Amino acid sequence: MSKIRIVHYINQFFAQIGGEEMAHVPPEYREGPVGPGQAFQAAFGDEAEIVGTVICGDSHINEHTDTALPAIIDMISAAKPDLLIAGPAFNAGRYGVACGMVAEKTQEALNIPVISGMYAENPGVDMYASKLYIVATRNSAAGMRDAVKKMVPLAFKLVRGEAIGASSQEGYHPRGIRVNLFEKERGSKRAVDMLVRKLNGQPFETEYPMPDFDRVEPRPAVKEIGRAKVALVTSGGIVPFGNPDHIESSNATRYGRYDIDGLMDLTEGKWATAHGGYDPVYANQDADRVLPVDVMRDLEMEGKVGSLFRYTYSTVGNGTAVKSSKAFAEDFAKELIKENVQAVILTST
Repeated sequence: MSKIRIVHYINQFFAQIGGEEMAHVPPEYREGPVGPGQAFQAAFGDEAEIVGTVICGDSHINEHTDTALPAIIDMISAAKPDLLIAGPAFNAGRYGVACGMVAEKTQEALNIPVISGMYAENPGVDMYASKLYIVATRNSAAGMRDAVKKMVPLAFKLVRGEAIGASSQEGYHPRGIRVNLFEKERGSKRAVDMLVRKLNGQPFETEYPMPDFDRVEPRPAVKEIGRAKVALVTSGGIVPFGNPDHIESSNATRYGRYDIDGLMDLTEGKWATAHGGYDPVYANQDADRVLPVDVMRDLEMEGKVGSLFRYTYSTVGNGTAVKSSKAFAEDFAKELIKENVQAVILTST
C-alpha cells in the first residue's frame, strides 16, 4: 500500500525565513517537510509522507491574494497530494486567514481533504470553521506538540474517508453541523445531573452552548454637545498617504495616531485608505467619505460641537481580531480620557 501524500502550507516565520520583516516573501515550494512539518512527519510515521511544503509570507498572500493564491494552488496541485495541512496558525490572525484561504481553495480546486489548526480567537476560525476542519489549539506555538497530537488522527480519518465524530470528540472547532450521538443515559437524567452540579457550584459542561456575544452598554447622551470635545476614530483604514505606520490591509496588528490640527478636510494625494476588502477608489479620492473631518469642521464652526480633538486614530477592520481591536481601543482611550474628550465618533467602511 502506497504512503499517503501530504503537502504542508506554512508562513515565513515557521519556515524560519524571518518574522514580520519578511512577511512580504512570495510563494515558494520546497521538497519534504520544513519546520513544524518535521513534527507532523514523525507523528505520521511510515503511513504518510510530507512530500512538499508551500511557504508564503502572511503580508504577501493577504495583500496579493489574486496572484498569490492561484500560484500556491498550482504548487500544491503539482505535488499530487492526498491531503493538505495548513498551519497550525495558533493565534496568529493573518496566518490563520491565510491558512483558511489556502485550505478552502485547495478543497474546491483539487477535491482533496484539508485540515488546519487555530486558537479559538483567531479570526480564521470565524471565517472558515464552517467550511473546514480546524482543530482547536493553544494560543501560541508552545502548543505545537499538542496540536500535532490532535491533528494527525483527524487527518488520517479525513484522508481515509472514515466517519468524523462530533467536535467535542474529535477536537475541532464546531462547524455548525449537528451530529447524532447515542448517550448511555437519557436526556432528562443528564439535564437534572447538570442542574444539581450547577446548584452545588460544581463544574459541568452544557450540551448546547449558547453564542458568546460581546455586549457593550450604551453610555448616557452628552449633555452639552455644543461644548464637547469630539474625537474621530475609524476602522476604515484612513492614513496619511504612503501608510507610514504600515498598517496591514487585513487583520491589522497596529493602529495609527495622526495629527489633524488645523486641517479643514482630507485631500487626495495626502490621505488614503490602507483597508483591503473594499474598492478604495472613492476613499482615496476623498478620505472624508470615511473619516469626515470636513463635516466635523463645519459643525465646529456652526457651534454644534465644541471642538474637534486634534488627533485621529485609525486601523483596518478587515479580518482584524476582536481581541486586537479591544487592545487598540484600551490603549488610545487613555489619551482621550486624559485630554477630556467627551465623545467619540467611530466610522467604518
